[in-house]
Amino acid sequence: MKISYLCKWIITAVSIICMAVSLSGCESPLSGGSASHRVDIAIQPSGAFVPIFIAKEEGWIEKDLSTLGVTVAWDNFESGPPMNESLLASDSDIGFIGDVPTVTVCAPGNGVEVVAIAAQAAGSYAILTPSDSDIKSAADLKGKRVATVFGSTSHNMVEKYLSTAGLTINDIELVNISAGDAASVIDSKRADALAIWEPNVTRLVEDHGAVIIGEGPDCGLAGTNAIVSRTKYAEGNKEVISVILSAYKRAADALAEGSVSDETLDAVSGYLGITREQLDEIIPKFVYSVEITQEDIMALNDTIDFLNRNGIMRSNYDISQSADGSYYKGER
Repeated sequence: MKISYLCKWIITAVSIICMAVSLSGCESPLSGGSASHRVDIAIQPSGAFVPIFIAKEEGWIEKDLSTLGVTVAWDNFESGPPMNESLLASDSDIGFIGDVPTVTVCAPGNGVEVVAIAAQAAGSYAILTPSDSDIKSAADLKGKRVATVFGSTSHNMVEKYLSTAGLTINDIELVNISAGDAASVIDSKRADALAIWEPNVTRLVEDHGAVIIGEGPDCGLAGTNAIVSRTKYAEGNKEVISVILSAYKRAADALAEGSVSDETLDAVSGYLGITREQLDEIIPKFVYSVEITQEDIMALNDTIDFLNRNGIMRSNYDISQSADGSYYKGER
């Protein structure tokens, strides 16, 4: 009787402890401090993030995280601004975005931080016109309609490109579009010019006859693309973030070495909506990395200045306050 009672007491006590652990969100030793069994990764069809698409196609992240008991969900977006909304709503845990969305979502109080740099890609941004346009330079844009995705890196480029001719945003009519509207804007001539990023640039030139009149390097655009994560998630799931960054670096190295299979690259080009030949053409425009350098910090701070000058964001802060490069632990 006493033994039976003692066993029942032990079983009950263990059950209560397990329930308390579950309700308190106690950290799991298998996941490096993770209370979650799924990570939501936000991606967008940009050439700046080819390594994450390679890692996705190869299944590296799923394989490495399975040992931690963590599954992966891929959240697809067409650009950075809607991705930011998902991060702020805690629907996504980690995302791959350009400089303007990065500094917007990482503003103090938002609980999102830069955990790595995905790519430097000034040459992947451009301003284009329809094939029969008389616009040839920044000076010719005065009084014209210029379309771009508000709150994107291409928005930043518009201001920088105009400044090369002594113009400002106030000298043009700026039109807000979605990235998916880029082709129709060129085809229908709803705007006189369009600022956009790869792979849209190559697709518009080769498939729609668009003409490039200016690129990022022409106006001092850094084109810094980042990997960001919700701070609460990253701090509680350091091992998960480390696995994702390691897979990204592994893919970047494989790309540089030319060891990525044709099958995988064909799949990536399909996701980006371009041909394999077009993918091969745009990849050299990017320098893929995970390290956060001082140059990256300066570039992102310059973007913060741009947003504040234009009244898009009213939080003049130093991005280094919202950056933590300690999550990358090297390739596995």
